[in-house]
Amino acid sequence: MCHCSKEAEPKTKEDLEMEKVFAQYAGQKGALIPVLQKSQDIYGYLPAEALKEISKRLQIPLSKIYGVVTFYAQFHLKPRGRNIIRVCLGTACHVRGGAKIVEAVTNAIGIKDGETTEDLRYTFESVACLGACGLAPVMMVNDDTHGRLTPDMVKGLLEQYE
Repeated sequence: MCHCSKEAEPKTKEDLEMEKVFAQYAGQKGALIPVLQKSQDIYGYLPAEALKEISKRLQIPLSKIYGVVTFYAQFHLKPRGRNIIRVCLGTACHVRGGAKIVEAVTNAIGIKDGETTEDLRYTFESVACLGACGLAPVMMVNDDTHGRLTPDMVKGLLEQYE
């Protein structure tokens, strides 16, 4: 996004997509959240350079944009894995061994809660509730719900996701 040199660099596919987003929301009040959402869809996260460009184009201070991005859990400032693993630690899951599922995930993929593997295969998050208390303990991988888990089931389940 930064074209600081005198010679114009060729625009990336992402730059071209962002130009369309800026054109769509030009002059609209309340455009920040939709622009952030579309930017994250384009890049997979919100890189610092994209946030600077959004600040410039929407004429919103970068500090305000960071305030919004860090307030809402839907926004991510670091690249995320292709597979998002969410382990429930709500009451039902906690009582039925959710912490052991968290430990099994950590052992299986080598990262802790809140981290992403170096190869960007997995991002691991614990959550307060997945809304499947009857299946406790529960883990979601992307949009797939896996319930009534035991720690020894975790590694095999995760290996199914490339």
